[in-house]
Amino acid sequence: MSALRSIDFKVFGRVQGVFFRKHTKEQADKLKLVGWCKNEPDLTVTGVVQGASSQIDTMMRWLEKTGSPQSRIESCTFSNDRKVDKTEFSEFTIHRKKK
Repeated sequence: MSALRSIDFKVFGRVQGVFFRKHTKEQADKLKLVGWCKNEPDLTVTGVVQGASSQIDTMMRWLEKTGSPQSRIESCTFSNDRKVDKTEFSEFTIHRKKK
């Protein structure tokens, strides 16, 4: 089994109102990654992904280049890239604003 990693991300561009979080969850599930994502007041999407290092690399490329069909990604920043002994989450979730 490959090493486990955790990384934080922030995606800039047209990423809200275009099902970006839904597609991010679908991609994370497909790659067997866990974590979360949410919309931010500054119109970005932030989150954390955790799982196998090779799958994290694939997810990073997806966040930088692909996204949802209607999104327009300007850039994506990554931070807090670290090895972990075990994941902190049991699934990938979408955090929504409380109404």
